[in-house]
Amino acid sequence: MKTKMDFPNINERQPEGKNEEGKSYRVLVVDDSMFVTKQIGQILTSEGFDVVATAGDGQEGLEKYKELYPNVDLVTMDITMPKMDGVTALEKIIEFDKDARVIMISALGKQDLVKKSLMIGAKNYIVKPLDRKKVLERVMMALK
Repeated sequence: MKTKMDFPNINERQPEGKNEEGKSYRVLVVDDSMFVTKQIGQILTSEGFDVVATAGDGQEGLEKYKELYPNVDLVTMDITMPKMDGVTALEKIIEFDKDARVIMISALGKQDLVKKSLMIGAKNYIVKPLDRKKVLERVMMALK
């Protein structure tokens, strides 16, 4: 019986979610939509990323970031959420850790908030609906 070793994969490549040492990048997903949280989680874990935690609003996201620090490589942050919006949470995370890597996730029509986020220190942004290729592309840009 043939095993996987008998059929080497010619398309073998390093998953994008791993760093040079082969360790998974650790991501905190902050979004009030369970659907979007699940979608981002699936896109990232399929590439070897480790979703270390999720949060349903900016306040919870900030608390989880502080709790997990320094073991978070990246945060995906929805802009519009209850309790504390993503822009405020971004400001507080940057206050706490000036080197934090945060990518904002926004619905169409929120360009002013996206611009403000980028000026505060967000590394990039992703517009909903999520596109797998764009999500991975922007995440990798933020990690470089």
